[in-house]
Amino acid sequence: MSQQTMRGMRLGTQSLESDKGIHFSARNKHLYQCVNDHVSEIVFSADADVPETWQCKKCSNMGTLLADGKRIVLTATEDKTPRSHWEMLLERRTREELEEILQERIEYIRTKRDRGQADL
Repeated sequence: MSQQTMRGMRLGTQSLESDKGIHFSARNKHLYQCVNDHVSEIVFSADADVPETWQCKKCSNMGTLLADGKRIVLTATEDKTPRSHWEMLLERRTREELEEILQERIEYIRTKRDRGQADL
């Protein structure tokens, strides 16, 4: 029996795929400038919604989108305050309904306790 060596390529270092016939999607470059005057170039898809701010690559501050070499005016966004469980509950039921449900539940628990079946 003859010894044969395995021939082939190194694993993971080279690809057998070529770039021939690949059509990349359209892209646009956008510039962002932070408060320290660092300019970051970010590439987005041509049909993507471009954000007004982007984190600077050098100093981690937020940079503002540059349009024609000038910073754009940011639109004010309204911050939503988180709603509590009580506020969400009041959106679904009135206080009278909640009082009625509470009284029904209290009666149910009291009858269960009277029978000796209370949950501890």
